[in-house]
Amino acid sequence: MSIVNDLPQLERLLNDLITRYEQYFIGLEKREPLPLLGEVEKIVRRYAATPINNTMYKHRYTMLVARFNTYREHWRRIVRLIEEGKYSRDRFISDLHRRQDTAGIRIRSETVPAQRNNELERIYQEFCEARTACNLPVDKLSRDMVAASIEKNRPALAARLGTDDLAFRVVIEDGKPKIKASQRK
Repeated sequence: MSIVNDLPQLERLLNDLITRYEQYFIGLEKREPLPLLGEVEKIVRRYAATPINNTMYKHRYTMLVARFNTYREHWRRIVRLIEEGKYSRDRFISDLHRRQDTAGIRIRSETVPAQRNNELERIYQEFCEARTACNLPVDKLSRDMVAASIEKNRPALAARLGTDDLAFRVVIEDGKPKIKASQRK
């Protein structure tokens, strides 16, 4: 075969190899594509010591080899990280979650308990202050009672407002403090 025939084949095989390695790194392929890597290396070695007289073919071959060498070093580094257990194969999934977070689709699961505790503390303090302002007793009131009241009404409020992401505030209506819910903005 000649360089004229091998260059398109080398380019096609290299593109296929890049795709297969990416599939391997995200977990779609179970094994590293070593046979395909061997085919690409075989074509690269075939013309490594052969002088190429046509400038266009020489440039194209040089660029493909440079691209292959860059990817090969990248793949070796990632394979080494996989062997050491330092590479996360679920990068695709984490990228998907990151995109959903920016779109506001995914619920912030790690921060929700801390936010709820802070919000519960704020609501409890405001409710105590409102009851004091209305000359109502606060000695029998506890955080657990406020939390139980909120959690008891949360499903109905979520259904009525059409979202689970609720914001609570304390208001005084007819001389009595009440906890009101609204959709978080």
